[in-house]
Amino acid sequence: MSKLQQVFRLSAWRVGFVGVLVVGAVFISCCSLPAVGADLLDIYRLALRNDPTLEVARYTLKAAKEKYPQAVAGLLPSVSVSGTNNVTRAQNQFSNAPGIARDVHAWNWTLQLSQPLIRMQNIYAYDEALVVLEQAQAQFNLAEQDMILRITQAYFGVLASREGIKVAEAELTATQEQLGLAKLGFEKGVAAITDVREGQSRVDLARSHLVVARNELDARSAELGKIVDEVPEQLAALGSSISIPQPQPNDQQFWINQARESHPAVRAAQAGLLVAEAVVGKTRAEHTPTLDLVASYGENYSSGSTTMPTDFASKGQTRQIGLQFNVPLFAGGGTSSHVAEAMANKYRAGAELEVARRQSATDARLAYAGVVNGLSQISALESAVESSQSMVNDSHAGYELGMYNNVKVLDAEQQLYTAKRDMVKTRYETLFQALKLKAATGSLAEADLISANALLVR
Repeated sequence: MSKLQQVFRLSAWRVGFVGVLVVGAVFISCCSLPAVGADLLDIYRLALRNDPTLEVARYTLKAAKEKYPQAVAGLLPSVSVSGTNNVTRAQNQFSNAPGIARDVHAWNWTLQLSQPLIRMQNIYAYDEALVVLEQAQAQFNLAEQDMILRITQAYFGVLASREGIKVAEAELTATQEQLGLAKLGFEKGVAAITDVREGQSRVDLARSHLVVARNELDARSAELGKIVDEVPEQLAALGSSISIPQPQPNDQQFWINQARESHPAVRAAQAGLLVAEAVVGKTRAEHTPTLDLVASYGENYSSGSTTMPTDFASKGQTRQIGLQFNVPLFAGGGTSSHVAEAMANKYRAGAELEVARRQSATDARLAYAGVVNGLSQISALESAVESSQSMVNDSHAGYELGMYNNVKVLDAEQQLYTAKRDMVKTRYETLFQALKLKAATGSLAEADLISANALLVR
């Protein structure tokens, strides 16, 4: 190999190695993108892979789906094969003759088919399997909606806590500046010592607000991390100019009626009542006769006999077809007890259905009120922030002119930052209540997250 070829090969190897590194870096960056910056949809898709609670619901649904083929199997024929193969060694004596040693080889096998013709309990078991699957699907839908609500609540909680820290830091900075002005005024003899003490008190209070805000952020981040395993450093947040839409339709009774019929918990409870009714029928069917079609074919062989003086081999075949009829007469009262138990479970399922309907209606009523009242509160807090900002500006100007004391300024600032903190929390809480209202009617889906995510800006 020439030196030039070696150089070309080395260059190609380096280019290939660099390409692998680039592809690997791009892959790693794509996989870890949510850890750097993410929006609500990124968190949702991350939770689809990482949320253990949803994983439990997914496998619960998968297990429930197996009830259907199990029930179908009770209506289909069953086929079995049985057989034996053995050697018998015996020492027999017939009359007064000397003992005879016999070694007998024998085998047999039987193929049997059994087709249920009349088994009412199997028919009820089939009906039960269908509604069990429906119930499991509704419960899985409930778990999906619960995951969306847990994600949004934790996500908005982190955002609100981060905004709360910004407000607390701004409050601390403002009170520290006002404390500095009070100290300067006291040194010049134009302010009283009470202004300094009041300023120091407000600074300490602002520090405590900041500590509370940081603790709240830690708690909210832990809740989000419990779902997605890692909390991104940057999250898309509500813009200051974004308006949260009204419920559509803006009719409380519409949402309540929808919730009473369409909430996943209601659908699961309805299926649970049907399951209980099927169990009652299946249990009562234990009293009814059964009829099966039974067919069999078998072969047998024996090289001899240990009980007959004459030793001869035999081989045969058997074919059999017929009906097998069984009439239950008495089972010690167990069947009647099982029926009574199934009836009690049916009545309980009916009561649980009513509980689910009332709870879903209550959830819809509260969520609707949360959205409507939240929007009104946001409007009031926006006005409060605007007027409080004007009051802060006026109090600062009055303080510089000697018209107001330090307490007046600090009260205005505290009112401003309280209004800002409340407005941030109310905006996220109202948006969450809008999603909760959709969940109350069983219609919360990824499309609603896309709509909510459109309100967020990076």
